[in-house]
Amino acid sequence: MASVVEYKGLKDGYHCGYCDSEEGKVSCGMWAHSLTVQDYQDLIDRGWRRSGKYVYKPVMNQTCCPQYTIRCLSLQFQPSKSHKKVLKKMSKFLAKGEISKGNCDDEPMEPTMEDAVAGDVALINKLDIQCDLKTLKESLEGEEKKKGKSSKKAESNEVIQSQDTEEKLGPGEPSHSIEVHTVPKPGKGADLSKPPCRKAKEIRKERKRLKLMQQNPAGEFEGFQAQREPLSLFPPKAKSNQPKSLEDLLFESLPENAPHKLEVRVVRSSPPSSQFKATMLESYQVYKRYQMVIHKQPPDKPTVSQFTRFLCSSPLEAEHPPNAPDCGYGSFHQQYWLDGKIIAVGVIDILPHCVSSVYLYYDPDYSFLSLGVYSALREIAFTRQLHEKTPELSYYYMGFYIHSCPKMKYKGHYRPSDLLCPETYVWVPIEQCLPSLENSKYCRFNQDPDAVDEGRSKEPDRLQVFHKRAVMPYGVYRRQRKAPAEEAAVLQYAGLVGQACSERMLLFRS
Repeated sequence: MASVVEYKGLKDGYHCGYCDSEEGKVSCGMWAHSLTVQDYQDLIDRGWRRSGKYVYKPVMNQTCCPQYTIRCLSLQFQPSKSHKKVLKKMSKFLAKGEISKGNCDDEPMEPTMEDAVAGDVALINKLDIQCDLKTLKESLEGEEKKKGKSSKKAESNEVIQSQDTEEKLGPGEPSHSIEVHTVPKPGKGADLSKPPCRKAKEIRKERKRLKLMQQNPAGEFEGFQAQREPLSLFPPKAKSNQPKSLEDLLFESLPENAPHKLEVRVVRSSPPSSQFKATMLESYQVYKRYQMVIHKQPPDKPTVSQFTRFLCSSPLEAEHPPNAPDCGYGSFHQQYWLDGKIIAVGVIDILPHCVSSVYLYYDPDYSFLSLGVYSALREIAFTRQLHEKTPELSYYYMGFYIHSCPKMKYKGHYRPSDLLCPETYVWVPIEQCLPSLENSKYCRFNQDPDAVDEGRSKEPDRLQVFHKRAVMPYGVYRRQRKAPAEEAAVLQYAGLVGQACSERMLLFRS
């Protein structure tokens, strides 16, 4: 299994969705017919990023808004005060139905997927002739036209079907119901013949731990689910002098009569699993409302075709090596189900060393829950969970950090985090990068003036070419073709992907 890519070269002078410049954006791009997860891991570690099957890399020293790859060190992450505030807001809503009256001005908002690759949309549309989900897309479009009075019934059947299939994977979230602890009547003093009193929180945690152990006597969880809480996250005794962990805050016990229930389900989007197919129409409706309300798009613009092309199609191959997470590697949708309906979807890639966030869309009716921040915290916790099975997987990639764009600076609040040096491709703690970014949009973060890109292309003749159904080194292809004009583009491609990827990936040439 090899990656097959088609390099499209440099695109400049087009609209930027971050600063609204009409001609300031500059990037290089390629169409990925297929990508192994290791190749994509290596590409994003060199500043590439995907939108559907189109993979692009900003030309950092030329583009109007330099976009630096950012990763969070999930194992060392501690939620900030503002993060805790969002988690508390969600907990109060689930437990009591309370709706916060605070504004959501700090809510992160990515540009539309089309804005992210603005100048290449026409190219993507042209290349996307053989979409993996074409048949599914057509059936959905037909289904939407027929949608009438029976829509509610169809949606309820979809949810039930999805829940039935998910049960085969294991329930989405440990039950929040718990036996209510009755407070004893005040006595005349401590009875030394009885065990010492414990805090109610410790008793609740112990009961929950016992309940989980009864449900899983061997400590094993069948299947896979994002919401699953590892038993190791519940130590027998919580030290009061230590701050609550992210998991403690996320999975706080709720009362039996809680008015709301939240479940998080992970479904493979490419190739589409049965759960994904069963819920895709409902997921699309959430995306459509998000684009119309949050990004002010007209009703006819967020089509099923657009949704499929940018958020469902993926070049990543589904891989299940022995050391991989239970779900395997590849592209997934992380669905947030509130009381039986989808309210948000996080599009993610699970790679050998990281969980990479692609996009988030949510139902605007639930903006008060700050779902952008909440989903990022859930994805960090998810990364930590996957790390337990796959130790090499420990980073949470948040896409691009754009210091010059106020709406995109929120990504720097997830600490500790690193930015990728655009010249040497080494990771540098963000604290060391910020002073330089205050003075200049474009910066080389590596302070060693003699450091170079260790993964650079050194032997371009070893680059692999796929031409006329044959695979050959570029050196052989070049001697056969003798086309000097083509050589510049191939060498540019080799320099951008690096030596290792150029030798593994197949560069398609017509």
